Amino acid sequence: MSLRSLLVLLVVVASAASAQERPPLGLMDVFELEYASDPQIAPDGETVVYRRNRLDVRTDRVRGDLWTIHADGSGHQPLVTGVDAASPRWAPDGLRVAYLARDEGEDRRHLMIRYLETGATVPVARLPSAPGGIAWSPDGTQIAFTRFVEGQAEPLASLPGPPEGAEWAAAPRVIETTIYRRDGGGYVEPGHRQLFVVSAEGGTPRQLTVGPHDVDGTPAWTPDGRALVVSSDRREDADLDPGDSELYRVDVATGTMTVLTDRRGADASPAIGPDGTIAYLGSDDRRLGYQLTNLYVRDGEAAERVLPALDRDLQDPAWADDEIVVAYDDQGTTRLAVVTDRGELRQLAENLGGTSIGRPYGGGSFSVGGGRVAFTLTAPDHPADVAVVDIDGGGLRRLTDLNGDLFQQRTLGEVEEIWAESSADGRRVHGWVVRPPGFDRNRRYPLVLEIHGGPFANYGPRFSMEAQLYAAAGYVVLYTNPRGSTSYGEAFGNLIDRAYPGQDYDDLMSSVDAALDLGYVDPDRLYVTGGSGGGVLTAWIVGHTDRFAAAVVAKPVINWTSWLLTADSYVFGAKYWFDRLPWEDPDAYWKRSPLAHVGKVTTPTMVLVGEEDVRTPVSESEQYYQALRLEGVPSAFVRVPGASHGIASRPSGLMRKVGYILAWFERYGGPALAAAE
Repeated sequence: MSLRSLLVLLVVVASAASAQERPPLGLMDVFELEYASDPQIAPDGETVVYRRNRLDVRTDRVRGDLWTIHADGSGHQPLVTGVDAASPRWAPDGLRVAYLARDEGEDRRHLMIRYLETGATVPVARLPSAPGGIAWSPDGTQIAFTRFVEGQAEPLASLPGPPEGAEWAAAPRVIETTIYRRDGGGYVEPGHRQLFVVSAEGGTPRQLTVGPHDVDGTPAWTPDGRALVVSSDRREDADLDPGDSELYRVDVATGTMTVLTDRRGADASPAIGPDGTIAYLGSDDRRLGYQLTNLYVRDGEAAERVLPALDRDLQDPAWADDEIVVAYDDQGTTRLAVVTDRGELRQLAENLGGTSIGRPYGGGSFSVGGGRVAFTLTAPDHPADVAVVDIDGGGLRRLTDLNGDLFQQRTLGEVEEIWAESSADGRRVHGWVVRPPGFDRNRRYPLVLEIHGGPFANYGPRFSMEAQLYAAAGYVVLYTNPRGSTSYGEAFGNLIDRAYPGQDYDDLMSSVDAALDLGYVDPDRLYVTGGSGGGVLTAWIVGHTDRFAAAVVAKPVINWTSWLLTADSYVFGAKYWFDRLPWEDPDAYWKRSPLAHVGKVTTPTMVLVGEEDVRTPVSESEQYYQALRLEGVPSAFVRVPGASHGIASRPSGLMRKVGYILAWFERYGGPALAAAE
């Protein structure tokens, strides 16, 4: 053996030994994570400003500062700190950054501008409600934004008030609207989100839109600065018939609105090119559970669909001269691409995402400037970092490594792609396996099947703290995209239309069988969990098989009739997930309800839900737990105070969710929880 070969061997052995000496991730490492979001590249393409998110152990909140970094990776430094800053947006001159800031203890953010040459920070407007959708005018003199404007509800009754000094009970809440609460937002107060403009030098914002309709998303300025294009659903029956927004041109001087589109379906996300051509997203409403979002361009009066054969949802169009940059999910991976002026698709990069740190969902964002694209980059071994790529596809660079200091001290589980053939009809089902740190192929490990929600969503080869913590405890983790998952085309997504849950059960069981065929999974120690739509499927699974040693059903739908009549999204569910209403066809609802099969459950099952969940209301979990108790099934009920549907939206929620699930599985033969501490 040569000296060079010997040295290489010694380095490899030393590296392997070093990796084995590093412990796996622990529960408290949740609070050590950082991730990038909302990277905005300067007009000259040379600098990126982004939000650097940290999981604050003191406040149990995600807090953020604004940092900048040059496109070559140099000059990484803080720009705005200490005010939980968000939504940075460059002025056209590249010398100013508008952003939102919230001081400690404040509930809402204010609109601010940072002058880069002097370092001065000035408030543009302190508003009674939080602004959103920040957009600079082309000449940099004005900023458009949206914010909620309170309305006035007519009292149902005029009643005497309490005498001075008296302490009466709170007045009743009177509800006369269709949409009256939103998960994570509570009861909806009277009012709507309206469009405003304000001078970039500060002053009194001017309201451009009025009336009982919301302006959605981010407004887009026309090149001459005389108008804004927005998305809004301004029909009188919008609450009872969602999903039919149009694009409107709003004159900045007068507020006059002119409708630009006329489609049965959603038109949104306008982006305007240098010559005034409007790119936007649209979908044709055919009352399917899953409907593709397509890209359209409007030049004058004519609108044309771009890339009609792509069969993937397109996201976030942005102009780069006469080309359009888009993102889309393809087989669990989010890709960046350019739609050329010839209507062709040119790939730029993949693995956009990483802002959903709990589970391996899509997400993330990008921006365009100076011939480059800045985006959030993820992989199974790290959440979102900042990356850039040239508009011609070259020069791809990862600029940050926000968790390098943590992951150099921990050993992560490696992720492996897996495909299965469904027992239902032979369709291929895509999935991934996370192996425990220190994996030994000659051992047999317990397996956790982790099921995504939606159900129209997808998992992919992205960082997942939850999956890594299960792996750190000694489990092989299997996550898949059964039928109904997005990123495999509209036909695959609609295999569960009016049939969910159903044969997606067969897809999941076939994926478990494929994992067993790998040879290192213990068939006697199989566990299953999932949240929301994954909770539906977990409950469905234990009602149809006893092959799992234990299960955790998180924030499920158990009874489709009671869900439809108690959830905040009931109008959407009635329109897109069923053909008729429950009293018109009760059997259609019951036969798809996991509660109909609770009498066959023998698997020890824990139910987990946030106490303020109104997307899959707490009553769904209560029904299931009480039914399990009546059937004598070993069961537990975990209710998370203060949590809505996003149980893991606060750092402690993520940590506790994983901790309780591991403890339940440990009770029924899983590895000891201490392995993950």
